[in-house]
Amino acid sequence: MVAAIELYLDVDTTRRVRNLWRALDAEGIPSLGSLHQKHRPHLSLAAAHRIDPHAVAEALSGFQVARPIPLSIDFVGQFVGRVLWLGVTVTEDLLSHHRAVHDRLSAAGVEIWDHYRPGRWVPHCTISLRVPNPVMAPAVRRCLEYLPLQATITGAAVADHANDISHPL
Repeated sequence: MVAAIELYLDVDTTRRVRNLWRALDAEGIPSLGSLHQKHRPHLSLAAAHRIDPHAVAEALSGFQVARPIPLSIDFVGQFVGRVLWLGVTVTEDLLSHHRAVHDRLSAAGVEIWDHYRPGRWVPHCTISLRVPNPVMAPAVRRCLEYLPLQATITGAAVADHANDISHPL
């Protein structure tokens, strides 16, 4: 199980990423969209096995988590385990926002995975969690057809889809 603090993308970018998910699914490449129909295109600011949404809401009280930060999504990446994603170009604004969120979470004792902490975080929009090796190259090519994307953050929530949690922030 995975819980995350998710930043949601504007309507046009969300539509385009969902179209990419559908195109991959149509080619037999599993996407995040077909995993269990609960996901929406997003960037995860923090993740862990479990995150208490009420503790996060309290830690971030008075802080604009979903402020409209512009994003450039213009490359494709892969994590170990066949996770395919669209990469977000790092900006000082995005990194300082990420650090401010983590400073508040840390001060409140909210535990998150190390690879989401400042200095280690790779901002990305997940496309698939388990691309079969024989179709990774075609999946990457399909992703590249949808880039570049110019996006804006428009919402945020603590999400734990396995436990039907979606707590807006």
